[in-house]
Amino acid sequence: MPTSPTIYLAHGASGSAASMKPHVDGLAARGLVAVAVQLPRGTAERALPVYRAAVESDPSPVIGGHSFGGRVASLLAAERPIRGLILLSYPLHRPGGQETWDERTAHWSRISCPVLVLSGESDPFAQIGLLGEAMARLTHGELATYPGVGHGIGPVLGDALDRIRDFVGGLG
Repeated sequence: MPTSPTIYLAHGASGSAASMKPHVDGLAARGLVAVAVQLPRGTAERALPVYRAAVESDPSPVIGGHSFGGRVASLLAAERPIRGLILLSYPLHRPGGQETWDERTAHWSRISCPVLVLSGESDPFAQIGLLGEAMARLTHGELATYPGVGHGIGPVLGDALDRIRDFVGGLG
């Protein structure tokens, strides 16, 4: 019987590894092993080597994160084999700066693993129509959205964690 992969989750720009505790604990309650990755503040490119080092000894990790942490995870998934990628409230663009969505997802076409994207439909960092366009860049992408939810899946964390459990269970 194959073992479940370890899930590595990184925090948003204003958070820390500790802010991912509800996710890690919630996944543990669902029978999954998850760990929070502490990223440095600054650019995604600056944080990428830290995330890379956190998973380098795992030959088949599932990676992801909230907002900034998801962006860093997606950059990592574009450069090395990953078992699965989980993007929570992906920062497609800054509020009012929708023109940056193309640049922030250009690397998605290099991601070959299955990807689960969970987003609030009222997220000012991810206009839902543009997120739908960006999803076309993923070979194996699945998008789940939440009406009335903004930037952060806290209000629907239970459902989001159930979706993550099902996604990871389907990775084989």
